[in-house]
Amino acid sequence: MIHPGAVVLTWLLATVTLQFLGAHALGLAALALLLTGKGVIGRWARQVRRARWLLLTLALVFAFGTPGEAAFPVAWAPTDAGVEAAGLHGFRLVLLLGLLALLFEWLDRRRLIVGLGSIAAPLRCVGLPVDAAVVRLALVFEYLETQPDKGSWRSILQGAEGDAAGPDVLQLEITSWRLRDAFLPGAALVVLVGLGALP
Repeated sequence: MIHPGAVVLTWLLATVTLQFLGAHALGLAALALLLTGKGVIGRWARQVRRARWLLLTLALVFAFGTPGEAAFPVAWAPTDAGVEAAGLHGFRLVLLLGLLALLFEWLDRRRLIVGLGSIAAPLRCVGLPVDAAVVRLALVFEYLETQPDKGSWRSILQGAEGDAAGPDVLQLEITSWRLRDAFLPGAALVVLVGLGALP
């Protein structure tokens, strides 16, 4: 089994590279994600549904806030450059959610924490509280996977406390990196560089 740190590192490489890919490369990345299986697609669809208002807001901001020629011959029309930017950035955000779905499909909670911890381990040298930060980040990722109750945002605004139940101690099995664990991020880097060369 591949080291979870290699999976997290591959995900980080893909997430960063995604912001610099053109339309053709993004299309190929979307096709690759669609071929990863029903489990990933189901998680992906749920996350896109939860982010629908963010996607709509992003589209409106770019469509009407980007300078350019009017896309339609009416006074309130978005700009042509704005529509293009809205589509491109919205597509990138949807693909980012797909990468998150793939990460959650590959790693359970414990392996995700191990992966995050192994990637962040060098930051201990500068005195950063890596362990606490990794657990908090893992909890954020877990929240992204949890479907909130309908109307739960009202409880949050009213100051109601959520369910604070959880383990006081989390035991993790830390494994060592092996040479073969470098294959996945290395191969991903080659593929991502190739995608970056596309228009």
